Amino acid sequence: MPSTVVITAEQRAQIKEIVCEILEIEAAEVTDTSLFKEDHNADSLGAIEILSSLERTFDIEIDQAELTRMVNLDGVVAVVQESLAK
Repeated sequence: MPSTVVITAEQRAQIKEIVCEILEIEAAEVTDTSLFKEDHNADSLGAIEILSSLERTFDIEIDQAELTRMVNLDGVVAVVQESLAK
């Protein structure tokens, strides 16, 4: 059974910062459930940049198949959390 890793408030803030920087949006505009593509006009390249930045920042490996779940901040946090638990 995989161990459970809890994302700290600091890590969550770091994830949000990465997302906002890459998508070039203000942190105040992003909620946990606002959709990157629909609400913030993100493109698939932005999603890939987010994925690779998260991998470098947290020293993890994220399968590109997870991009389908990384549609909002909650989804990104869940993917990072699962990757850290591996």
